[in-house]
Amino acid sequence: MRVFVAGHRGMVGQALLRGFSSREGVEVITAPREQLDLRDQSAVAHFMRRERPDTVILAAARVGGIWANHSYPVEFLSDNMRIAFNVISAAHGADVRQLINLGSSCIYPRGAPQPIPEEALLTGALEPTNEAYALAKIAAINLCDSYNRQYGTDFRSLMPANLYGRGDNFHPQEAHVLPALLQRFHDAARKGAKTVQVWGTGQVRREFLHVDDLARACLFVLDLPAARFHSALSGPRAILNVGSGRDITIAQLAKAIARVTGFQGRIEFDPSKPDGTPRKCLDVRRMSDLGWQAQLSLEEGLAQTYEWFVAQSQSGLRGLPQELCA
Repeated sequence: MRVFVAGHRGMVGQALLRGFSSREGVEVITAPREQLDLRDQSAVAHFMRRERPDTVILAAARVGGIWANHSYPVEFLSDNMRIAFNVISAAHGADVRQLINLGSSCIYPRGAPQPIPEEALLTGALEPTNEAYALAKIAAINLCDSYNRQYGTDFRSLMPANLYGRGDNFHPQEAHVLPALLQRFHDAARKGAKTVQVWGTGQVRREFLHVDDLARACLFVLDLPAARFHSALSGPRAILNVGSGRDITIAQLAKAIARVTGFQGRIEFDPSKPDGTPRKCLDVRRMSDLGWQAQLSLEEGLAQTYEWFVAQSQSGLRGLPQELCA
């Protein structure tokens, strides 16, 4: 089986490569951004026709935290829509048998019921701080569903919880909350700082999923026969939530990171900064009913991620360039 992993240099892409490395009979196709800009429609179509993969996993995206999403909505909307349209349409044009489209839990309304079921999609207003990114991801879901309905393709979308793990972006402003805090607490512990400031009230709740668990979920879903996958869906949309089904407050996360990094000072919260969505915890019963569950606890995942981060820091590296994970 020939599998094209779009976005193989990103955190998710690297986890997928690790997952496929233990599988026999699988040839993984990759293309660095220098060779293939996924925002270039003609180039993507030519690449897909030339390589003729059996399966495509769309893991490429422009990603970032609240600050980056708020500061660059045009790029988050236009880049992610172009990437999704180009890869999904080119996959169909090259007669790709199966495609996995990776979305995000931010597709769901700000006021969605908790835990969030797949049926909550398009039932309310989105969180303003990441609306552009969410709209692009919703468009990708709709495009996959449209191809399935019109052409009988087998394109599947997975909506993961907040991801973290080795290969993450630790930029203090552009990173997601967990790696940004890990960087901040690490620096504070090494400098002997007395305080660390955290954006927001600390009371919003988030669910976190280790990237290796997402990679395992992708391989699990790829192996599902079409009839079994579609029988688990709640309606015409071919989407499934992927997560641990457990969430914590940002204050609890900050304390856990303080323990992992050895920071012993005071944690201060800045309520003048945005919190984002009050709570995001996914309803993962459908994936659980299919036989998949997350394996790594947050404590285990944090310890592994920090160990990797320290090793990268000592070698002069700080994660991946994440402005476009392709």
